[in-house]
Amino acid sequence: MSAPHVIVFANEKGGSGKSTSAVHVAVALLTLGHEVAAVDLDSRQRTTARYMENRADYARRKGLALAVPPVRVLEEGDEAGLAAAIEGAPRFLIVDTPGRDSALAVKAIARADTLVTPINDSFIDFDLIGQVDAETYKVKRPGFYAELVWKARQARAKADGGSVDWVVLRNRLSSLEARNRKRVGAALNELSKRIGFRVAPGLSERVIYRELFPRGLTLLDMAALEDVSVSHVAARAELRALVEALALPALMRAAA
Repeated sequence: MSAPHVIVFANEKGGSGKSTSAVHVAVALLTLGHEVAAVDLDSRQRTTARYMENRADYARRKGLALAVPPVRVLEEGDEAGLAAAIEGAPRFLIVDTPGRDSALAVKAIARADTLVTPINDSFIDFDLIGQVDAETYKVKRPGFYAELVWKARQARAKADGGSVDWVVLRNRLSSLEARNRKRVGAALNELSKRIGFRVAPGLSERVIYRELFPRGLTLLDMAALEDVSVSHVAARAELRALVEALALPALMRAAA
């Protein structure tokens, strides 16, 4: 059996849409016919675990055939549990990390094949990975989180010669702040060339994402959704673009 492809969703800043992105990517991969398992490293909030619990419960109550990946919740410091989860994972393993400083999250990043860092499209969130000049908005230096990822990538290369494909998702893009969006985009592109990550479109700010949580549904569960609107369809297209942008090897081979 080939080793699983580990996709880690990580950002030490909360409220970036990390868990929402993780859950939707997990369900998207299941929908495409892949075996998926998940690990939730935030044993306090357990957002991903709760989402999947809601999904399983809703499917039972409504008699729906919804695919639900197994989710394992790990306590901080449980490195053995993380190693075991990776060792026993199927084709894909989704790892959701806490929105705070976490030593276990750093260990997970060093085991990632794909690292996904969602950020809100603002310089407040951008500061996590890079600092810009107040006048020109040019990148002055990488931020502390970029340095953390750089060290984790070094650890991965030293451990098994592997590499970490780092993808930064631009979440909550606003059509009303064109100037800010352009400046953030330019800074991201500049920084990406310096420290080696890819920039991808994420999920827009939509009420639907918050409404889906209690039922554990995603935008791919159209048959189970009520009152499907144009907004739902547009959001589903965003999700598909996100998954495609991750350029996961198994999906690329299937499309070839």
